[in-house]
Amino acid sequence: MTTLNGRRRIITATVADDTTDSVSTNNHRAGENSHIGSFRKDIGHVATETYLITRLTFTLLQYLGIGYRWITRFLALACYAMLLMPGFLQVAFCYFFSSKVKRSIVYGDQPRNRLDLYLPTDSHKPMPVMIFVTGGAWIIGYKAWGSLLGLQLAERDIIVACIDYRNFPQGTISDMVHDASQGISFVINNIANYGGDPNRIYLMGQSAGAHISSCALLDQSIKESGKGDTVSWSISQIKAYFGLSGGYNLLDLVDHFNNRGLHRSIFLSIMEGEHSLKKFSPEIRIQDPCIKDSIPLLPPIILFHGTDDYSIPPAASERFASALTKAGARAELILCDGKTHTDLFVQDPLRGGKDDLFDYAVAFIHSNDKDALAKDATAPPRRRFVPEILLKLARKISPF
Repeated sequence: MTTLNGRRRIITATVADDTTDSVSTNNHRAGENSHIGSFRKDIGHVATETYLITRLTFTLLQYLGIGYRWITRFLALACYAMLLMPGFLQVAFCYFFSSKVKRSIVYGDQPRNRLDLYLPTDSHKPMPVMIFVTGGAWIIGYKAWGSLLGLQLAERDIIVACIDYRNFPQGTISDMVHDASQGISFVINNIANYGGDPNRIYLMGQSAGAHISSCALLDQSIKESGKGDTVSWSISQIKAYFGLSGGYNLLDLVDHFNNRGLHRSIFLSIMEGEHSLKKFSPEIRIQDPCIKDSIPLLPPIILFHGTDDYSIPPAASERFASALTKAGARAELILCDGKTHTDLFVQDPLRGGKDDLFDYAVAFIHSNDKDALAKDATAPPRRRFVPEILLKLARKISPF
């Protein structure tokens, strides 16, 4: 594989007897009972999750207050979701009813310590694995947000594990990073039981999930260099890290988020105070000479960012990529021309067809597998979920 140091690219917008009958009937009844039990379990889980989210929503409103800006953003979000609902409903149907989706696997003893697995149909040999940490402004993140990515990568024979984690106010940033690290550890140590290859594991985070997962990755490299606690997983098993539309220097983002509606006081509460901003800023930490022995342990890091991203400016990824290169890490920056914060992760996947980010990730993961590359070359184009007119309207009204 070619060296990644210092690389920067721009992607432009583009008939039976009685006994048999009896056995068959009994098996049919057993199957029905199994489905009923599974359905009841799902209903119970949904009820529990709904109660939790409702309770946390009221707690969160106490922090946010109800002002004009939040009301308008909520209405914009509602309209955005309605426009994309045809696609969301199709994805939700697959999420809840596909036998290849294993939902809410427990990986820890804390609330929200759950993950979803998306398994390929063809599993005749160990498959590569993508661990995905969803975004959501550290407040509304949820593992199901990664369902479309999980379903589409599974079609390309890649197992996807979407990790859930505690959100604010249920937890603060150290809880989120701890949860993500524990989820990564679970996948690395258990994925072989689900047909995954523990030696071909990749990590991706989107938006706030990119920040959280990059913190977990750096923490792990520091531990493995002998400057921290014992480890439960090895960073050497992460073959590459993909950061999508992330923010990696919190000091630079406080005022930006405040102007965008995530008030400074709330953001500082999430990040455990102003004194913790440097601690949870990977861009700053990698410049610390005290941890220079940790940098070579990091896997190749590929950062994607849309040039029209106003939620987190593309400069956030540009500066992080530059800092990584100066520190001696293997880093590549890929700027996606004209793409917004939601285009890369929502609208483009719902559009179907060719997708530069998706195609890049699949080609990277399959780069040493000739059979997989040949299969990718003949794979049918991804199907469209939402009409183009609705996607364009959603892009204009998006509050992100």
